[in-house]
Amino acid sequence: MNTTGLVGLLVLAIAIVVVNSTVVIVQAYEQQALVVLGSFRKVLEPGINVVPPLVSETYSYDMRTQTMDVPTQEAITRDNSPVTADAVVYIKVMDTKKAFLEVEDYERAVSNLAQTTLRAVLGDMELDETLSKRSEINRRIRRELDEPTNEWGIRVESVEVREVKPSQDVEDAMEQQTAAERRRRAMILEAQGERRSAIEKAQGDKQSDIIRAQGEKQSQILEAQGDAISTVLRAKSAESMGERAVIEKGMETLTDIGQGESTTFVLPQELTSLVGRYGKHLTGSDVRGDAEVLDSLDFDEETREMLGLDDIEEILGEIDADLEDAGSTTNGTTVQDPDAVVDEIDQKQP
Repeated sequence: MNTTGLVGLLVLAIAIVVVNSTVVIVQAYEQQALVVLGSFRKVLEPGINVVPPLVSETYSYDMRTQTMDVPTQEAITRDNSPVTADAVVYIKVMDTKKAFLEVEDYERAVSNLAQTTLRAVLGDMELDETLSKRSEINRRIRRELDEPTNEWGIRVESVEVREVKPSQDVEDAMEQQTAAERRRRAMILEAQGERRSAIEKAQGDKQSDIIRAQGEKQSQILEAQGDAISTVLRAKSAESMGERAVIEKGMETLTDIGQGESTTFVLPQELTSLVGRYGKHLTGSDVRGDAEVLDSLDFDEETREMLGLDDIEEILGEIDADLEDAGSTTNGTTVQDPDAVVDEIDQKQP
C-alpha cells in the first residue's frame, strides 16, 4: 500500500471521528449537559444537536419520574420505642443545569437525605402516631426534602412510607392489649344486650299485667252489674209472685162468696187493691205510674243489646206500673169500701 492510500485512510478515519463527535442525538425522554473544554455551555434538547468536535463532552439526564427505594431505617420514637421503617421516593429532574452543576450524584444525594429525614420524623413522633398517621409522615418527609432538592434542580413528587414496624416485644404487648380491648368490648356489648333484653322483658310483663288487670276489672264490673240486675229481678219476681198468690187465693174466696145467696160482700181494702192491680194487668190497660223504675247500668249499645238491658227496664217498668196503678174492679164484681158495707148492713138489721 502506497503513502497516498494510507493518507486517504487516515483522513477518512479523522472525518468519521469528527463527524461522530460533532453530531449528538438526544432521546425524547432526556436532556444532556454540554461541556466544551471543561466549561458548561448549554443543555441539549431531544433531537440532533451539533457540538464542537473533539473538545466537547455531554452528560445525559433522564427527565422521567424516577423511583428511589429508601433502605430500612431504625429509629427511636419520642416515647423511647424502637421502630423500623422503609419508604419509596418519587423524584424528577426539573433543571438539568442545576442537577449537573450543584450536586455530584443527585440520586445518591436524595437517597441519603431521605434516610436521615425519615429517622428524624419518626423520632419526633410517638409510637401510636407512627402507626396511625402514615399520611402525616409522608407529608413531613416531603416537606423536609423540598428545599434542598430544589437547589439541585430535583423535584420530590411523592414520598410513601411502606411499613413502620415496632420491635417484637412492643408488637407482642400491642397484640395483648388489642386482645384485651376486644374482650372488653365483647363484654360491654353482651352486658348491653342483656340489659336491653331485661328492659324489654320487664316492659312486656308490665304491659301484660296491665292488660290482665284491666280484663279482671272489667270482668268484675260486668259480674257485679249482672248480680245487681239479677238480684233486682229476683226481688221483683218474688214480690209479684207473692201478690199473685194472694190474689189467686182471694179470687178463690170471691168465687165461694159468689156462690152464696147474699149480694153484698165485705172485703179487706188490701185485697181489693191487689185484685184491682191484677185485673188491670189482665185487661192490659195502659196505666201510667209514678213509681221509680230500676235504672240499668251504663253500657254501650252492643253490650246493652247482648245483655238485653233495655228489655229488662221495660219489664220492670211494666211491673211497677201494674202494681201501683191497678184499679178496683175484676170479673164484673164491684168492690166497695169496707166501712160503707158495714153501714149498709147495720141499716138493714131491725
